[in-house]
Amino acid sequence: MILALLGLWIFPALSSAKDETPKPPTNDDCLTCHDDASATRSDGRPLAPVKDQLASSLHGALGIACVDCHVDLAKTADFPHEEKLQRASCAACHADAVTAYTKSIHASARRAATESPAASCADCHGSHDIKPASDPGSLSNHFNVPDTCARCHGNPETIEKGKIAAGNVPLSYDDSIHGKALRKSGLKVAPNCATCHGNHDIRKAKDATSKVFHANIPATCGSCHEGIKTVYEESVHGKAVKEGNPRAAVCADCHTAHGIKTVGPAWHLEVARECGTCHQESIRTFRDTFHGKVTALGFERAATCSDCHGSHDILPRKDPRSKVAAGGRLATCQKCHTGVSANFARYDPHADPENRERNPTLYYTTQFMRLLLGTVFAFFGIHTALWLPRSWKARRDNQRNGKKS
Repeated sequence: MILALLGLWIFPALSSAKDETPKPPTNDDCLTCHDDASATRSDGRPLAPVKDQLASSLHGALGIACVDCHVDLAKTADFPHEEKLQRASCAACHADAVTAYTKSIHASARRAATESPAASCADCHGSHDIKPASDPGSLSNHFNVPDTCARCHGNPETIEKGKIAAGNVPLSYDDSIHGKALRKSGLKVAPNCATCHGNHDIRKAKDATSKVFHANIPATCGSCHEGIKTVYEESVHGKAVKEGNPRAAVCADCHTAHGIKTVGPAWHLEVARECGTCHQESIRTFRDTFHGKVTALGFERAATCSDCHGSHDILPRKDPRSKVAAGGRLATCQKCHTGVSANFARYDPHADPENRERNPTLYYTTQFMRLLLGTVFAFFGIHTALWLPRSWKARRDNQRNGKKS
């Protein structure tokens, strides 16, 4: 009897408590205001209608409810809701992407400052109008990614506020061979920003896990240029990278990163300058030779570094496969100078008059010429100094004799 009475008292109370739990609003409830063109915020600004955007979006097609993203609204029955809501949560559905994002440079930049301009999910994917990457209208579509990134990385105000050292990268990309292949030629195989930097897990270039970390660049570029990567790995530069040399040349050192140009006559003339950023002594001696002089004058057919040493397949001189090895040097010279003999190949393209061990004949000839030149100037300098007083005396004597006459 007592248990029955307790049941009559407890169960209605539980039922009443259950009834008091607010039901989350449906999409139609939200659209009552958010599809009303006359609805305004507390400060008078109009609410942007979202019904059409939501209906044509990926979330709309999947039947995602408003409260699935705006989770704080699922626990309230008070409408209109508070002006400032929690940021929409993507983690409930996209846990892997959000986890990767939290380790990215964008996320760390947002954590570093309360008003950081760094990108969030909505900046790259949209909000109510999210579309699949396969949709030509999607912000994350392969052909639209450069424009999406340019909204921040091409905005001078954002660049200054975010202290982005690289500057306006999209301008360089648009003029590059990659940018032209994507935008003008419409090639889907052409890389965009995400191809090289990643998407959700973009890291700083100094981060060893970054796709654009110095030692990782060959693998990143090799994901498209696989054949070149295979050749490069066997080169003197590729092996130096594997050995952990932080100064070893990688793709971006020779081709730059965002402003990669077509390999043509103009690029050919710039090769010596590019190589000279590391090989300063070699570029100094090269500039003193016939090849260096005419190249500096803009003569495109003259040999530069890559003509003699190769490009991606540069090997040490002691390697028999090297283009400048003793056994292959003649064939290298004959690519331009057809029919020349082995004596011609003894020409030193990096002759250094200061290096006695490398060029003893040139060294001593240079020393002799300097001595000869110095002796000549000294002799005639002394001769002039001794003759000058006599010259003045003769002039005065002539002037006196002229007055007497």
